[in-house]
Amino acid sequence: MNRQAADLIELPSERNRPGRPAVARAPRVTESPTTTPPEEVLRVLVVESDARSAEILLQGLARQGYAAQSVSTGAQALQAHGNADLVLLDLDLPDLDGLEVCRSIRAVCDTPVIAVTARDSELDRVLGLQAGADDYLVKPYGFRELLARMEAVMRRVRLHATVSRVVSHGALRIDAGARVATLDGEPVDLTRKEFDLLYLLASQSGMVIPRRQIMAQVWGDAWSPRGRTIDTHVGTLRAKLGSSEWILTVRGIGFRLGHP
Repeated sequence: MNRQAADLIELPSERNRPGRPAVARAPRVTESPTTTPPEEVLRVLVVESDARSAEILLQGLARQGYAAQSVSTGAQALQAHGNADLVLLDLDLPDLDGLEVCRSIRAVCDTPVIAVTARDSELDRVLGLQAGADDYLVKPYGFRELLARMEAVMRRVRLHATVSRVVSHGALRIDAGARVATLDGEPVDLTRKEFDLLYLLASQSGMVIPRRQIMAQVWGDAWSPRGRTIDTHVGTLRAKLGSSEWILTVRGIGFRLGHP
């Protein structure tokens, strides 16, 4: 095998994978051998449902000095992305569509996302970028090209120093960095899940958030039945905010932030 061929990562195409049920894997971490101080190591989350592809990518990133972790489902990605500096996102996942995962990440944070996928049409690229991806790379790809794209994306991110994201909606103000919500200037005492749910709704003000997305993003589970878990938390939030009009139910779909 020549050097050029060896530098090409032959990741299996989702279109040619055997039709077998996908099994969610626990997040896998590959320790970086770098001697760079921990605070300077770039933390990369690999979202890839194919175990072999994920392993190859983790090993390659670790050799380059990155702290790499992998998950195999969209729900796991929505729980783990908060600890990453960069997300490499496969768009074909067993539980959630990758575009939905990308939109959900982008709704709550500015963590850069590179879509790494076998979807190679112009429309696929457009949809990926419109969903919030910072770049789009088609499988199979050269590993050096991936590294160059990662470096380019991170350069753009560093040029725009990030600040804690604050969402304001009328009298309601939510500071995601400080995890503080205030109403008319007064703090609202919220549990962790209540805060996450309220912030999700407020960050996509005017949009209806499906129950499935709420379960995936707030509870990290897109499929397991939770009974009336969401409804209970919505009811508690309405009580703490002093009005049922703050959160509106859209029957058969989900919830959206209202205008009391």
